[in-house]
Amino acid sequence: MSAINQVTPNFATAPQLAPEHMAEVARLGFQTVIANRPDFEGGPDQPTAQAMQAAAEAAGLAFHYLPVISGQITPEQAQAMKQLLAQAATPVLAYCRSGARSTELFALAQNA
Repeated sequence: MSAINQVTPNFATAPQLAPEHMAEVARLGFQTVIANRPDFEGGPDQPTAQAMQAAAEAAGLAFHYLPVISGQITPEQAQAMKQLLAQAATPVLAYCRSGARSTELFALAQNA
């Protein structure tokens, strides 16, 4: 599994995860996973949100799919992230291609 960037005590980001990473995410103590990468952005080999959700739930994690396009995050998406974070069991791990988009979305959600 790729490096995790701890943004706050209850929120971290990661580059693209795979279904086989979900058990490790749970072992690390995360309660919720948020996918911010649109399906197939990375091509047909990228795991879909549906596959990720099944693996996350099998590992005992809550899963949410909030896809955003890099460089095109809308105020509505920031508000949706804020609402997700307000309701999510913590700590939360969000992922996208590199982790940067999830970090940016988190920052925008703080001011939404």
